[in-house]
Amino acid sequence: MMGHQNHTLHSDFILLGLFSSSPTSLVFFLFIFVIFIMSVTGNTLMILLICSESRLHTPMYFLLSHLSFMDILHVSNIVPKMVTDFLSGSRTISLACCGFQVFLSLTLLGGECLLLAAMSYDRYVAICHPLRYPTLMKEYASTLMAGGSWLIGVFNSTVHTAYALQFPFCGSRAIDHFFCEVPAMLKLSCAYTTNYERGVYVSAVLFLVIPAFLISASYGQIILTVLQMKSSEARKKSFSTCSFHMIVVMMYYGPFIFTYMRPKSHHTPGQDKFLAIFYMILTPTLNPLIHSFRNKDVLVVIKNMLKSKFLHKK
Repeated sequence: MMGHQNHTLHSDFILLGLFSSSPTSLVFFLFIFVIFIMSVTGNTLMILLICSESRLHTPMYFLLSHLSFMDILHVSNIVPKMVTDFLSGSRTISLACCGFQVFLSLTLLGGECLLLAAMSYDRYVAICHPLRYPTLMKEYASTLMAGGSWLIGVFNSTVHTAYALQFPFCGSRAIDHFFCEVPAMLKLSCAYTTNYERGVYVSAVLFLVIPAFLISASYGQIILTVLQMKSSEARKKSFSTCSFHMIVVMMYYGPFIFTYMRPKSHHTPGQDKFLAIFYMILTPTLNPLIHSFRNKDVLVVIKNMLKSKFLHKK
């Protein structure tokens, strides 16, 4: 038995993926590929704009630049492997590559949950306590928020990756998913994983439930403050911004909570794949559009840059 376990421990996994050889799968593959290009392009442009334009050197946009970088890593960790597998017909992934996917995805998922909570706090202070904003959101505060999101995400991911990969995987090595995700991998383990699943549940509460509650509380206070504004234009702008931000939060936290806070026996491959598409692929694409490019300051910067280039060519 030990020999069998040692053998399976060093064997490659097989990712069953999203795509088959049907025409429908080809269309879906092209859609995912286009979404990937849009995500990388949009988030990269957002980072370049924030770095190059002094008027965007504020705590909000500093946090947004980290969110964009996380989103680039999110899709780059998953989609290139999917594309390669689809084009080559090979679906194998080594234990080391699988472990790296688990580590990076958990780091980014946990870090982004904390970062979104920090961004909601930034908006809460800016709208509800505008006079205290320069004091509460100094440069070191936003740096601490961003750095803390990364460090805590890395620590949590390191612990979970180390535990998840030490389980023996007996029998089938086929992961019914399009990337190495802990819940899908646990279904292949022939060891007792209940205690570890409880640890996953605790992490989900810390990284999902608590930040989601803080975000809801922040936006609740923002809405109350906005309702008291005398200017209808200010109310409209604030409601528009908050509503779209909450849509992104729900698209990210909802599927994420549903995936990581259910017992192993309640997971179905089709459901997990569908949910993962939201928080691993679609949300990183929508973030620059909703958080940034709908913002007046960003649009003014883009307009001025295009105008400057056009006049320079003339």
